[in-house]
Amino acid sequence: MRRTLTAVALAAALLAGGCSAGDDDSGDGPDVLRVLAGSEIKDLEPLLGRAADEIGVRVRLTYTGTLDGAEQVASGRADSRFDAIWFSANRYLSLIDGAPAKLSTQTKIMASPVVLGLKPAKAKELGWDRGPVSWTDIATAAKGGRFSFGMTNPASSNSGFSALVGVAAALSDADGALSAEQVSTVTPKLKEFFSAQRLTAGSSGWLADAYARDPRVDGMVNYESVLLGLRDPLTLVYPDDGVVSADYPLTLLASALEKKKELYGKLAAWLRTPAVQKEIMTGTHRRPIVPGVALDPRFGSAQLIELPFPNQRRTADELIATYLDQARVPAEALFVLDTSGSMDGDRIQALRQALIALTGADTSASGTFSRFRNRETVTMIPFNSRAGTPVPFTVPERDPAPVLARIKQFAEGLNASGGTAIYDSLTAAYDRPALPGHYSSIVLMTDGENSNGSGYDDFATRYRLLPEARRHTPTFVVLFGESDVEEMRKIATLTGGAVFDARSSSLSGAFKEIRGYQ
Repeated sequence: MRRTLTAVALAAALLAGGCSAGDDDSGDGPDVLRVLAGSEIKDLEPLLGRAADEIGVRVRLTYTGTLDGAEQVASGRADSRFDAIWFSANRYLSLIDGAPAKLSTQTKIMASPVVLGLKPAKAKELGWDRGPVSWTDIATAAKGGRFSFGMTNPASSNSGFSALVGVAAALSDADGALSAEQVSTVTPKLKEFFSAQRLTAGSSGWLADAYARDPRVDGMVNYESVLLGLRDPLTLVYPDDGVVSADYPLTLLASALEKKKELYGKLAAWLRTPAVQKEIMTGTHRRPIVPGVALDPRFGSAQLIELPFPNQRRTADELIATYLDQARVPAEALFVLDTSGSMDGDRIQALRQALIALTGADTSASGTFSRFRNRETVTMIPFNSRAGTPVPFTVPERDPAPVLARIKQFAEGLNASGGTAIYDSLTAAYDRPALPGHYSSIVLMTDGENSNGSGYDDFATRYRLLPEARRHTPTFVVLFGESDVEEMRKIATLTGGAVFDARSSSLSGAFKEIRGYQ
């Protein structure tokens, strides 16, 4: 199982075996296939590394989120930088106007349904370790508080999006694909279902790590492959009214050069050979897509019914917005922001812009879904030589515009001066009582080393004495400027968070990525 995913790790070069990750085109040769991929593909890197020796294709992977990737393809920004894309599904991408014309050959490589996994004792208590179970049964138990689960954010991860589509389709009793008009009808049932959600995440792998750290949570809605790969086995529940599966289509871009089309054909054919399909199945717990490859017994004998997917982008977007603003448990986000003297100039301006983007200024699809959501409580804690006074904002369930405007005004008023009291300021965030019934997280952004107040050891000691509810609040650290990388990683590891690197990319991009985890 992958450990915590970080933006630093995803950007690092993976040179072993001829498979690399990154956006640098330097060193591109006639045998390199440049692939824009979802992070779910990361566990295939060892296998793909062998492609250079076995079929003469070196695969260069660059990772991105599902919506960001879809936007890059649809806008044409991927055309010159990549030859192919590889996400767990192309369903959302296919709904964007003009996107299908950007795609050429699509080759399905493997499959993994999105299902519910529960601790064996809880599954037995509910009677779900035997006999058929429907999404309606699961929603009824969720409403009654009989179990809790984690799920990824459908605005940033395909497993969460697939789960949301599947649950909505099953609970709506719609004849065929769900329409935008039917979303409001099914919303009360979605609220009941998601009242049992206790963990959220920006990726399926990070969700698995968060679940393993939190004994309070009974299970996960995730890819079957992730659930089967856990160290502590779960009982997998396959709803008999249907699921949504990922089929991982390796997709050639229409703009790819002829020589790259040949590489694509070689790679796609190799990945579908029986030997490689079997290796994918045993190594990543995904189902083979090629007929004739015997299915491993651990997948069980349940017959999978595929639920219909929305056939309009308006429906998909309405479903995601409904989840974020109405159905899911609201968020509590605390931003601990470095405003020391070293942030003066372009850096403080970048911070202002990153926060303003989260108030709705970023009108892209991913930007729209990463804004501060209705019912969310956002607390800003600027700091320099000491922690500043926390400034809380609560976005109302209806008409969020006035509060979003106040957050924008706050961001515009940030100024830089003084020293850097990282740990006193982070402690101030953790000392605030956790809001009941909310997902809590902290974002720490600093451009330098701690120079005032207490140090890491003092913070770690205080953190371990916190009440359990607050101790389960992760800190997502943003590296910027001359951040102390080692200490920032220690903070993320201690608190169960992650590290996001904005030193060579935009601060706005890092903040937007973090929003998928809040």
